[in-house]
Amino acid sequence: MSKSASDGATKGHNHWPIVLALVLGVVVGVILQWVGVGEDGAKPGWVLGLLDVFRFFADLFLRALKMVIVPLVVASIISGIAGMKSMDGFARMGLKTWAYYVLGSLTAVCVGLLMVNLVKPGLTDGKPDVTLRAAMDAALSSDGAAEIGNVMAKAEGGTSSLLDIVRRMIPTNIIEACATGDLLAIIFFSILFAVAMAVMPGGPPGVVRDLFNQLADIMTLITTWIMKFTPFAVFCLMVPAIAEVGVGVLKSMVPYVLTVVTALALHTLVVLPLVLKYLAKRSPMRHFRDMEDSLLMAFSTASSSATIPVTMRCLQENSKISDRVNSFVIPLGATVNMNGTALYECVVVIFAAQVLGVDLSLAQQFMVVLLALVSSIGVAGIPAASLVAVIIIMQNAGFSEDMIKASLGLILTIDRPLDMARTAVNVFGDTVGAVWIAKTEGETLAE
Repeated sequence: MSKSASDGATKGHNHWPIVLALVLGVVVGVILQWVGVGEDGAKPGWVLGLLDVFRFFADLFLRALKMVIVPLVVASIISGIAGMKSMDGFARMGLKTWAYYVLGSLTAVCVGLLMVNLVKPGLTDGKPDVTLRAAMDAALSSDGAAEIGNVMAKAEGGTSSLLDIVRRMIPTNIIEACATGDLLAIIFFSILFAVAMAVMPGGPPGVVRDLFNQLADIMTLITTWIMKFTPFAVFCLMVPAIAEVGVGVLKSMVPYVLTVVTALALHTLVVLPLVLKYLAKRSPMRHFRDMEDSLLMAFSTASSSATIPVTMRCLQENSKISDRVNSFVIPLGATVNMNGTALYECVVVIFAAQVLGVDLSLAQQFMVVLLALVSSIGVAGIPAASLVAVIIIMQNAGFSEDMIKASLGLILTIDRPLDMARTAVNVFGDTVGAVWIAKTEGETLAE
């Protein structure tokens, strides 16, 4: 990124309006959830209309962010890799990145497995919780059944194996991949294109290299314009997310929610800071401060993909990570490095088994761990995408279709807030990986 683009992106940088919008959104959402319910349990028309207005403005913001993702990712990857002096360095960085992703997600899954077996949120006195089982049946209302059917339909075409993930990496039509936002395919093609540029006799063609460098600067500037609306967008995102969570369901789901949140917190506040302190030689507190905007955006949007522009900006401006590392690690991480998602998938499946009275052996739980690890790699960086992976894991773990539907009926009622939390963990894991890789590549980070 050029100095002028960086200066333009930095100007007016302040995360407090976002924090205030987040808090106000939660407050207004709670008020609408509490006062907006009639005697029959349904929300009155004025509340539904107001929530639709909030969704409309939030959707405009998300669409604008997603609009810049493909050109920003393509330009950043190509300009970063094509500027390398040696492809040996690129191969080394790629191996480090994948090693970090696999080990990080595996550690996260193990943390989730440990917590769900210690707390046993689906059991009461060693037996399946009767209240939760009844809530599963109650959740299968006509509206809930339609939503469950949509998720089940998506799972039919979901990624079920590592081979499918590898197959998806190579697009048959790169234009179609860009049109559908298939980041895995876009990243593969961008890397291939950049490597081909770098190894051309005489070096990368100057015109093409300058084109992508300038495109990256332009997309960064457009991202900066969009980010000016972040506080208002965060408010609009939070209100419907909170207003639609039923208090009655929350009461029965408290042990499950606490298990997920505690496991996510352990990974975020213990495991990843250890990586920062002892491997990246970076102050965890400093890194949390540097990534505040990115984490708030990830939490608000529940989308790793939509947060890519913000995360790249935070790393480049605050941590002073180079384009070479930033443009490779973050887009790839938003697609395949899902620490929070992998952890969540493991907890959900074991929790559902406890409520349904399904006794999973140690070998079966180990299989759940592996499936959570593999399926999290293929999960799209969009809200609720991990539910598709949960279905796939349950199918492979021997759950019947009725069991899966009953589980989804309960999980969907509280999924949005947990989706927001695990997305923030996903993004934070990406940033920790970027800092560690930059450090091992000999870069000097901001003090």
